[in-house]
Amino acid sequence: SGEGSLGRGPPSLPPSPAVGPAGCGGAPGRVAHKLLHDLFANYSSALRPVEDTDRVLNVTLQVTLSQIIDMRNQVLTSYLWVRRGWLDAHLAWDKDAYDGIDSIRVPSGYVWRPDIILYNNADDHFGGSMETNVVLRSDGRITWDSPAITKSSCKVDVSYFPFDGQRCHLTFGSWTHNGNQIDLHNKLDTGDLRDFVENVEWEVLGMPATRNVITYGCCSEPYPDVTYTLLLRRRASFYIFNLLLPCIMVSFLAPLGFYLPADSGEKVSLGVTVLLALTVFQLLVAESMPPSESVPLIGKYYIATMTMITASTALTIFIMNVHHCGPGAQPVPPWARWLILHHMARLCCVYEVGESCKSPRRAPGRPAGKEDGSVPRESLGEGEVGAEVGGCPRNRCLCHHDGLLRNVGYIAGCFRRHRATQRRTSEWKKVAKVMDRFFMWVFFFMVFLMSVLVLGKAA
Repeated sequence: SGEGSLGRGPPSLPPSPAVGPAGCGGAPGRVAHKLLHDLFANYSSALRPVEDTDRVLNVTLQVTLSQIIDMRNQVLTSYLWVRRGWLDAHLAWDKDAYDGIDSIRVPSGYVWRPDIILYNNADDHFGGSMETNVVLRSDGRITWDSPAITKSSCKVDVSYFPFDGQRCHLTFGSWTHNGNQIDLHNKLDTGDLRDFVENVEWEVLGMPATRNVITYGCCSEPYPDVTYTLLLRRRASFYIFNLLLPCIMVSFLAPLGFYLPADSGEKVSLGVTVLLALTVFQLLVAESMPPSESVPLIGKYYIATMTMITASTALTIFIMNVHHCGPGAQPVPPWARWLILHHMARLCCVYEVGESCKSPRRAPGRPAGKEDGSVPRESLGEGEVGAEVGGCPRNRCLCHHDGLLRNVGYIAGCFRRHRATQRRTSEWKKVAKVMDRFFMWVFFFMVFLMSVLVLGKAA
């Protein structure tokens, strides 16, 4: 190497040619030392290295994304390799005069460096790049490669969380030199992603680079900058299996509360339990989601599901009240009998005990129990005939006959009132059962529709 003890360059750069005859190993080192002394004898790193102070110095920038460390609280922490290149007019030499030495590596503090920083820096300490060596070439070209861990502000939009994508900007520019002094250009149209280490949460789709020239309110001179736009997409498999699928399965339990028998006493308990389970999942989503003004997609799904379960629990309480209508309840209104007991019962396939979808239905004009209610009257008629035909004529048993008729009439009236009360109670129970089945299918359809809409909108 032609540098002696000044360090060794990266493997991508060619080594300095060997000079001097065989056996004279110290000669290149002495020549490199002389070159270093000659270059920096009258050199100042405080001024811009141009022959004419009115001339613009061109600086190129290239960024390599190595790793995404974290993305939290609208701050992107990333590990970058930043390469800057410019021409220093005061650090050129004739390589033939120094035994063919074409490049040397010196500490970056020896030379003038452009004050290019990250504009949207969100670090508390404002840490810059690592103090690495710079590569000097014989034509005056300087290349400065340095790694840096940057924290940049990134506006996060969680409207489609966990199926969201983010656009994070990394804006680099000079802090004190305007465009008339330093003209900054991007060396490539995109950031280098060949050495990127895959992240478990984010997938990088691209990193395009654009050059902007902006005039700020403080100054009249233009300030060029290079902005790298990091296109990210969240890997949603973790959230699907841990937050979304459990919510869908729990939400499908809510309509089953309508299928439980009203006498079981667990209809309201099931709805409240499902509501509490969704509340726990909602808290987990709130903890894992970055704060934002917009409501995320999974949050909307949770809120809609909790609203639906709350409505189903309220309807369950109302239907249980209908089911437990006592003997003093009014008869079922004609419109309810026509709409619920005839049309909705047939639609929901709800029938009396012993009937099924294939059994013939009872005629609408002959309600159940009418034949039974006429039995005491027919029996009473047969008793009267038997009393005259048997051995007790009316003219001989008048004292016993009137009392017997009153007792039989009282019993028959009680029997008819009991049958009418049973008929009203059974009709109200059937109304409650039909409403249970109807709302069960309605809420099943709503849960399925919401799940399809969420997955479809995410896709």
